[in-house]
Amino acid sequence: MLGGFTGFQDSQGKDWGENLLNSVASKTIRHLFTHSDLVDVEVRCSPPGKLLQGSIDSFKMSGRGLVIRKAFRAEELNFETDAVVLDFGSVLKGGIALKQPTQAIAQVKLAEPDINTAFEAPLIRQRLENLTDPQLLSLSDGAPVSFGNVKMELLPNNGVNLQAAARWSERAVPLALSCTLGVERRRRIRFNSLQFRDEAIPEDRRDLSGKLTGVMGDILNNMVDLDRFNLDGVTMRINRLETQGRFLVFSGYAQIEHVPRIG
Repeated sequence: MLGGFTGFQDSQGKDWGENLLNSVASKTIRHLFTHSDLVDVEVRCSPPGKLLQGSIDSFKMSGRGLVIRKAFRAEELNFETDAVVLDFGSVLKGGIALKQPTQAIAQVKLAEPDINTAFEAPLIRQRLENLTDPQLLSLSDGAPVSFGNVKMELLPNNGVNLQAAARWSERAVPLALSCTLGVERRRRIRFNSLQFRDEAIPEDRRDLSGKLTGVMGDILNNMVDLDRFNLDGVTMRINRLETQGRFLVFSGYAQIEHVPRIG
């Protein structure tokens, strides 16, 4: 019976099996995100009969307005896998199970407002609040310090201007820095060539602000590690990042051990 189905094509020339896999894959991927404006999936398999053995040439996905873990929004996400070997029986049951790992090339575009919103996410806030690093305590008379009101401005050539505030007890100190974004070991975002922007700080608070800005720069450099954000069964690595107007674009690859069950 399945052999008969694989001979059926729709008006666009797509095989029944490809249509089924497209539908199941679209549903599976949408469930990885809290919200999605668009998810478009395309399966490439030639000849179509290979699909019954679980073999497809590539799997391509394009998405817009994707929200991960209720807090991290990507303006665009595109990826395309190498050849994939899957259990076609899982597709018939409405799921996708890989028989062996595969790789995908990927590109992610983040908008400046979404980056700033992400600084308010619980996963980020827990690394910026009630800090008791000895260097900070020496500047705050022993009180825990929290960094907030983080605003990042993307500039050409991977440049960034960043403003924030350090708070403890009843005190608030404004912070301002400039830097360039880079990648370390293909998984960690680095804030390189940090410079204190003293012209943005009132003169009577510049000395303390400069010291606190330096500490915050160290915190940022140890915070954005892709291994903390990987989806279940997926390891991501960055080959390149660049600022494009008010967008930050990452290009890289993903090693997929199994299809994630939750984002």
